[in-house]
Amino acid sequence: MALSSALLLALSGCSTMGGEDPEPTASEPTSSAAGEVGGEVVLVTHESFNLPKKLVKAFEAESGIDLVTRAAGDGGTLTAKLSLTKDNPTGDLAFGVDNTFASRPLDEGVFATYEPTLPPGAADYALDEGADKLTPIDVGHVCVNVDTTWFDKEGIKPPATLADLTDPTYAGLFVTPGASTSSVGMSFLLSTIAEYGDEGWQEYWTDLLANDTLVVDGWEDAYYGDFTQGGGKGARPIVVSYDSSPAFTVADGKSSTAALLDTCFRQVEYAGVLSGAANPQGAQAVIDWLLSDEVQAALPTAMYVFPVSGSVEVPADWATYAVQPTAPLSVSPADIAANREQWLSEWTDVITR
Repeated sequence: MALSSALLLALSGCSTMGGEDPEPTASEPTSSAAGEVGGEVVLVTHESFNLPKKLVKAFEAESGIDLVTRAAGDGGTLTAKLSLTKDNPTGDLAFGVDNTFASRPLDEGVFATYEPTLPPGAADYALDEGADKLTPIDVGHVCVNVDTTWFDKEGIKPPATLADLTDPTYAGLFVTPGASTSSVGMSFLLSTIAEYGDEGWQEYWTDLLANDTLVVDGWEDAYYGDFTQGGGKGARPIVVSYDSSPAFTVADGKSSTAALLDTCFRQVEYAGVLSGAANPQGAQAVIDWLLSDEVQAALPTAMYVFPVSGSVEVPADWATYAVQPTAPLSVSPADIAANREQWLSEWTDVITR
């Protein structure tokens, strides 16, 4: 879930949640990671990885580990680089491979086996295949968002479903990032494939475009450039964003936006020990740390995502305004791996007609 670097910079000033370190729990390093732990551990991740420096320094002081982070572009670029360097890994572990990209590195043997003790609820996000190699760390959902204040002012009922977006009532009101240029846009494409199937999604996109849907390069372009609540001079009150976005448009105890929960596609980010890691025990300890209450509680304000752990609380605004879907749309990692290039080619054909 490689989020906008500009957005993350805006969020990075938020302090980490929690106070003193809790007593050791099941999410502390397990026996498989115990023993000689320390030294340098290189974490290969996407460019949006962002945890509070105070939290990182506390982990380093307690574990004796020197954590070095190497960014490798967005989630797709990260996954491709991990596969290309599988025989000579550039780090000890990776974080940021998500369920839309997981099949390729798993099939190519990029990750070594490691199964930490998961915190409550985290097993719900484990992969059906590869759970012994990739550990769920965070979850988020790409959803259509609406500017509720705009619809209230205009006296128009906002859309609620994907089908609604093709209704003439909403002609010229919707903007989305492109699937070929944005991970958010790719997730939206996958949501339409999940909803309409391999035989129907192209027709749905044809209808979307006929309803004057605007396709732009990236999420920042859509949200901050064209969306009416993006802070600029946008003219479109419907945008593809995240289920957590409404928590960041709160003023006077009310959010000016809402996520349409029937349109959401789930993204889970994973961490895994790289095969051939120079410090595999240190890598395991980092994964255990990513599952700890301290890190899980910091994820919302640090990386704009939900924790996979059910034992930590999200910020108050998130609990009220960042509502997660109960039945998100999904496509299996295996189906994505098998069909991604064909789907993107077909999608490009549709939008360029």
